[in-house]
Amino acid sequence: MTGFPNAPDKQALERGAEIAPRFDANGLIAAVTTHAATGEVLMLAWMNDAALRLTLDTGEAHYFSRSRNELWKKGETSGQIQKVCEVRFDCDQDAVLLKVLPQGDGGACHVGFRSCFYRVVEDGKLVERPD
Repeated sequence: MTGFPNAPDKQALERGAEIAPRFDANGLIAAVTTHAATGEVLMLAWMNDAALRLTLDTGEAHYFSRSRNELWKKGETSGQIQKVCEVRFDCDQDAVLLKVLPQGDGGACHVGFRSCFYRVVEDGKLVERPD
């Protein structure tokens, strides 16, 4: 059970003004985060009800860590706070898009890169290319 309402029907879900996120069986929703100024994809994370509420209420990105099984505020320890410029939901409200301005060193990845998508596949292997 979440604090967000359920959409009464498909029309309301897809075209209505009510925020009615469809969390999965584990109570999570996928959150894609992009840089508000450049459009670069920074990360994919998960949100539970509390993370989504905190994000909407504070204007700073919060997520749910599946590996640690806990809520976390992005940048709380690294300084890479994500100031939210815009929140979008996909058509059936089972994914969230955050457009953010990263603070601190401007990065988003916990291993030190600007984006979590810093590796490309070349000849069947992952190669770091943080461009």
